[in-house]
Amino acid sequence: MARILLAVSSHDVLGDTGERTGYSVSEAAHPYNVFTAAGHDVDFVSVKGGEPPAVIFDGEENDPEIVGFLADEIVRAKLAATRPASQVRSGDYAAILYVGGHGAMWDFPGSTELARISVEIYERGGVVSAVCHGPAGLIDLRLSDGSRLVDGKRVASFTNEEEYSLDLVEVMPFLLEDRLKEHGALHTKKPRYVSHVVQDGRLITGQNPASAAPLAELVVAELKNTGAG
Repeated sequence: MARILLAVSSHDVLGDTGERTGYSVSEAAHPYNVFTAAGHDVDFVSVKGGEPPAVIFDGEENDPEIVGFLADEIVRAKLAATRPASQVRSGDYAAILYVGGHGAMWDFPGSTELARISVEIYERGGVVSAVCHGPAGLIDLRLSDGSRLVDGKRVASFTNEEEYSLDLVEVMPFLLEDRLKEHGALHTKKPRYVSHVVQDGRLITGQNPASAAPLAELVVAELKNTGAG
């Protein structure tokens, strides 16, 4: 079985609103459960290390998968002391998943160490995946030949329509859908909050929280295809 890395944001302030943000617990919990059920080992990494800021959205409090995830002693211990990206060896992992949550919009794009991990995993034949706002971590990824990872590839992410529905367009540092397109991605989407996952080779991306578990299933399947799982 393989080892999979879940990347979570360390950013905790929602622009200039004063509201708290961070990583989306549901977008970590659902993939974590899919991965571990398939027999894979899962670790967490954050930009700064330590305990990352977590967000549970309205209606998710009683989700049994989230409740179980947060109550799991192994998960709690790992989240209480995530390793900073600078201390992670990419060679230990067959796949990485950039977890969403609005915090990712601020600290994923500028993290050269997260980018290093992902590029090394990808160029070694591993899987790079991201869900919801997690693809913010992909926009500046450049392979060793200088090309952008997303250039010419089909991707999904949180959409402009979904951002408008939350009245957060003016708060975000940029619109993720637009930025991906600007960098050559072939952006695909479905209506707001409908599950949508797209795979282009070993790059797998999902549109929104509802896409997190289906995305994880595709990662598991692709690991089998590559012989890592």
